[in-house]
Amino acid sequence: MTSSELIQIATGLIGSLCFGILFNMRGKRLIATAVGGLLSWGLFVVLSHFILNEPINYFIVAAVVSLYSEIMARALKTPAAPVVTTSLMPLIPGGSLYYTMASAFESNFTTFLEKAVSTLKLACALALGIIVVTAISQFMFKRVKQR
Repeated sequence: MTSSELIQIATGLIGSLCFGILFNMRGKRLIATAVGGLLSWGLFVVLSHFILNEPINYFIVAAVVSLYSEIMARALKTPAAPVVTTSLMPLIPGGSLYYTMASAFESNFTTFLEKAVSTLKLACALALGIIVVTAISQFMFKRVKQR
């Protein structure tokens, strides 16, 4: 792992920490959020060495971080939504969205369509990873609660 990648992972932690502060998280919840940001970007960097398909990387990372968030939410007795939202903040495809909008304003519609499809793939992969893990965890939690 290069020093550039380590800096990226550290900024993932700092970014999630700052969003946790913006969401008024405190104490253990804030630490869980920061660790989630570290986990999300760190896992993305590692997976990008092995899997070249970026949407699949986003899906896997979103699923793992959602599982982490569900576990931390149960442990800290807090809702999972703020934890997963702030933990996945480093993966928001902001750069891709920027280039999509820039090409639209420049009337470069072929580039716009390429970038828009790419951005939608990344956003859908994130959403799908969260939905799959959340649905499975809700189902499992209900089954455990019934026993």
